[in-house]
This record gives sequence, structure tokens and C-alpha cells, in this order.
Amino acid sequence: MSPGLPDPGSARLLVVKIGSALIVDPDAAAPRTAWLASVAADIAALRARGVGVIVVSSGAIALARRQLGLTQKRLRLEEKQAAASVGQIRLAQAWSEALSAHGLVAAQLLLTMDDTEDRRRYLNARATLRTLLELGAVPVINENDSVATGEIRFGDNDRLAGRVAEMVEADQLVLLSDIDGLYTADPRRDPAAAHLPVVAAITPEIEAMGGAPPPGYSSGGMRTKLVAARIATQAGCAMAIALGGVAHPLASLEAGARCTWFLPQPGGRSARKRWIAGSLAPLGRLHVDAGAARAIRRGSSLLPAGVVRVEGRFERGDAVEIAGPDGAALARGLAAYPSEDAMLIAGHRTDEIEALLGWRGRDELIHRDDLVLVAGPLPSVSS
Repeated sequence: MSPGLPDPGSARLLVVKIGSALIVDPDAAAPRTAWLASVAADIAALRARGVGVIVVSSGAIALARRQLGLTQKRLRLEEKQAAASVGQIRLAQAWSEALSAHGLVAAQLLLTMDDTEDRRRYLNARATLRTLLELGAVPVINENDSVATGEIRFGDNDRLAGRVAEMVEADQLVLLSDIDGLYTADPRRDPAAAHLPVVAAITPEIEAMGGAPPPGYSSGGMRTKLVAARIATQAGCAMAIALGGVAHPLASLEAGARCTWFLPQPGGRSARKRWIAGSLAPLGRLHVDAGAARAIRRGSSLLPAGVVRVEGRFERGDAVEIAGPDGAALARGLAAYPSEDAMLIAGHRTDEIEALLGWRGRDELIHRDDLVLVAGPLPSVSS
């Protein structure tokens, strides 16, 4: 890698998006198993060095078209949904076989735009992804095309990958493509088009370099990749557009293969915390003891044991204030439990949660990633 550029091998968490044109052999209408095996080997090598990996994989509809006799160029929405229902099984099986050859467990998640827009669904999806990573699995995500309508679809997995990278606070997002990065113009049509190895900011001039989606199975193109870059970089995540058609594409990228890196925007990682701190009206208040206050100031999560009183009415995912023993504002965060459940588990150890609620939820009442220190007087909260 060039000095100063992101390196997939040094990432904490990497999201990799792979399009249908790479996954599916159009002549056989089947997965490219040899190529998938090389990608799985790359993922295993990254995992062995402690890099968490999430895959966003297209290909379900393309895998089922011939099987269902849907060979026409354009499909109706209901035909796409039917094809996705059949093809998703084949896609998941292909990934499971490729990853299991390296002792890795594949986990399938199907998401829609609503799952990343609705706060509670967002928290559920993020918690599931984090747990899968902690358990050593490799999440394989696709859009839930079998149920998503036109109004709630991403329409391409580039934008979905950007949202996933934002959701899990990934360090890097890699879009494996049929082109080795962004050019000043379409290099297939303009021999003078220049390759851009680094994009520091997505300006109107950069956005103008995106064109119409290419023909074939892909629904994206450079235009949607630039949308994904904007989503990712504004969340503090670097993004690369890299050539995916070669064997071991992630290892090639790490070894310095030509690509375009979009650099994370300054302060992007803290943008979400600024949103929590200043943009959400608190619906409740949690009073904590001195020990919990000290832990929060050190950057720890808020556990139920440290909560001495719960005020207000709120649902899971709502913003709440945290008050120290003196009643002064300490922090603000997104609650992992509704107020009724928070009242039941307040002051209790995490190993008592299941007995108190009848089900086992998260250990934290507010996870540290959803918590930000604040200062100033607390606003009134209705009970």
C-alpha cells in the first residue's frame, strides 16, 4: 500500500461489497465457485489477523433467473421478488461452502431500507451484526428483495453497503467492481480518461464523474458507488473501489493493486455522537450512582446495576439523559430497553436480567457506542 493510504490488513472492521456480475457466471447461471473460494481465503487471512469482516453480496436474483425461466432483460417487481426467494438459498449456500472450507461460519442477514432508517430496526440489526462478529461468524448481507417494495428498496447493494458500514462503524468499505476505481470519464468511451487514486472529498465535480448504470445484471454503476462513498466517508469510514474480477481481490488490494480510495471526512466518526448529543430530545432520565458515573466518564457502557432511578416514558432506541449522583447532566444516550423494563432491572446485576424480565436482553442499558458525555443543566422530562 502507498504510505498514508488505508490498508485493509490493518482495519478493525471491514465491509466488502460484491456485485452480481462478480458472483454469478452468466453462461452457467451459477456461482463462480473458484473465485468465491479465493475471496473466502482472503477473508480467512484477514480474520486470522484480527480483522472483522462483513460481506454485502448481490447475486440472488441473477442465480434464479434461468431456473425460473425469467430470461427477459427486464423483470417486473414481483418477478424479482420471486427470483430473490429462490436465488437467496443458492447464494447463501455458496457463501457457506466457501467460508466453511476455512473453518468460518457464514451468517445470512436480509435487510431493507426501512431496517436502516427506522431507529429500532437499526439498533436490532446493529446488535445482531455485532453479536455475530463477536461469535466469530462472517455476516453475509443482501437486500431483502423478496419482500421489499419499490418504495422501501435500496435498489442496489452499493448504498446498502454504505449504510451497513455506517451502522457498524466500520473502518473501511471495499466495493469490488469490474473497474479499478474512479476515472475522470468513462474509460471505455474516452481514452483520455484519467484514473484517480485518491479522492479527498466528494465534490460536485467528483459526483459528475458518475454515469448511468451499466447493462447486464448489475443495478449500480459508478453513480451509486459515489453515493455509497458519501455515506461511508461522512461516517468516518474510508472506501475503496477496486477491481474484483481477479483471484484473491482483497489480498491484491492489500498488496497495492490499483484502486481509488475515498478518504474519511474529518470528524466523521464523531458525527453520530454529535447527533445523539444535540439533535434528539431526551424522553427520559436515568440517575446513576458514583461508580457508574466514573465508569461513564472513562468511556464505559451504562450497566443496569449503576442505575438508581428511572424517570420518564421511553422506548428502546429513544434518547435519554443520564444524571450523576448530584443530579447534574452527565451524558446522553440511546436506551437499549423501554422505560418499563429499565425500571425493573435498575440496580440489578446483568445476570439477573433474564429472571426479572422473563427474557435475556443486552447486558448494557446504554452501550458506550450509543452514549456521549454532555454538560449543562438537564431539561425537564415529563413522567
